[in-house]
Amino acid sequence: MINAFSRRAFLTSLAAFSASSSLAAPLGRSLRPVARPNLSGPEATALRSQSLEALLKQSKLSGGFSLAVADPSNGKILEGRNANALLPPASVTKAVTALYALAHLGANHRFRTRVIATAPIQNGVLNGDLILAGGGDPTLDTDQLAQLAKALKATGLREVRGRFLIYAGTLPYLPHIDDSQPDHVGYNPAISGLSLNFNRVHFEWKRAQSGWGVTMDARSDRYRPAVTVAKMKVVRRQAPTYTYAQKGTQDHWTVASAALGKGGSRWLPVRRPDLYAAETFRTLARAHGIVLPKEKTVTRLPAGTTLASVQSAPLRDILRAMMKYSTNLTAEMVGLAASQAAGGNPKSLKASARMMTDWADKHLAMDAARFVDHSGLGDGSRVSAQDMVAALSTPLAQRHLSPLMKQITLRDARGKPDKKHPLQVIAKTGTLNFTSALAGYVTTPAGQHMAFAIFSADNKRRSQLKKSERERPEGGRSWNKRAKTLQQALLERWGGLYGR
Repeated sequence: MINAFSRRAFLTSLAAFSASSSLAAPLGRSLRPVARPNLSGPEATALRSQSLEALLKQSKLSGGFSLAVADPSNGKILEGRNANALLPPASVTKAVTALYALAHLGANHRFRTRVIATAPIQNGVLNGDLILAGGGDPTLDTDQLAQLAKALKATGLREVRGRFLIYAGTLPYLPHIDDSQPDHVGYNPAISGLSLNFNRVHFEWKRAQSGWGVTMDARSDRYRPAVTVAKMKVVRRQAPTYTYAQKGTQDHWTVASAALGKGGSRWLPVRRPDLYAAETFRTLARAHGIVLPKEKTVTRLPAGTTLASVQSAPLRDILRAMMKYSTNLTAEMVGLAASQAAGGNPKSLKASARMMTDWADKHLAMDAARFVDHSGLGDGSRVSAQDMVAALSTPLAQRHLSPLMKQITLRDARGKPDKKHPLQVIAKTGTLNFTSALAGYVTTPAGQHMAFAIFSADNKRRSQLKKSERERPEGGRSWNKRAKTLQQALLERWGGLYGR
């Protein structure tokens, strides 16, 4: 394992290089490493021991690398290795998606979910249809549906004699983000114009005298409405942990009894989020004295009068949370909405991602990048470090993306988070099986600002994984740990070399 610089050693080497007049000038778009300064003494010895070649060798990472650090004021690459090699960007894709969404929707855009009536309410009775209309809000939760139900009661509505309709056609319906992922992982849900709780259902189990008690609900901080759109059955077996089947409009799960223990919970993906939201809304409306008929989906939004609505936070806040928590569903939904706002009508993530690819080429100088989705979950996306630092060096990214990026806390020599580390890093992380990415900005104590991208991937090991192995592959955790150690070592090297 690579030993990280201590804070004292780093500051000593940084001061030595800052005082030297022999720092190499930037190499423009050259991909060859910058020559090290001609120094003598312990500082020079320390930095020679941390050469780029040594760092890559000591990492013991299988697969390939694409690395680059640049001066964002002019986009010139200061140092790189295989900087034009195309590798999976993983969730670093979300940085591009954020800019794409801001460009086409605007930072103040809000998504709106409405309840619409096709006829007037007379004496508390609606002699027409009631529609729950999704507006593509990726953050809609049970608490907001409860607000809608409360606002609906305030209109005086008590009875609906027409139909209860569900409209989710604001965005295309897709059963999952990436079909190569295991069925049960919550980060790979369905996509719909009406989504709820990031399209995940809460599964909880508790040991009972004769087995386990299980619940499936649309949980929030305040409410726990039970749902029937997803069902769970405990089966006495050792493996697999979960099985899934869609029967009609319901998700049918089984779970291995050997995996349960005394109790616990987890979130599972929902494959019909429109029906999940509708059932939850019916439950909440009933709590306010409004009994709704069984829902029916429609592909076209009927005309009518809006009775109640809730809206999301501004897009900039949604994107900041997406960057922090790396929420795949948010990325895909805002990406699809951005493509629609750009004049497209994509029916798949690949079609929408092609539009984003073309936009990134024109506006972010990403000449060779290609995306297959907006989250980075799919295997087919490819980006080079050279393209990524070019994007980060654009005024668009520096002005609008950097405020959305997460503060990355580096670690000390013992591997503990070091909040006093001399380097300040804001970046987007990305992790897939045997893939690790980090891209963003690093600032030295002297105020030197640099853009960087570090991509590592072992595509051969990824391709050999079975679908059942993709959640926790053997060796994946240790590989990822080595990749992150390398990322910090590279940042410290670059801070020492260019931190004047």
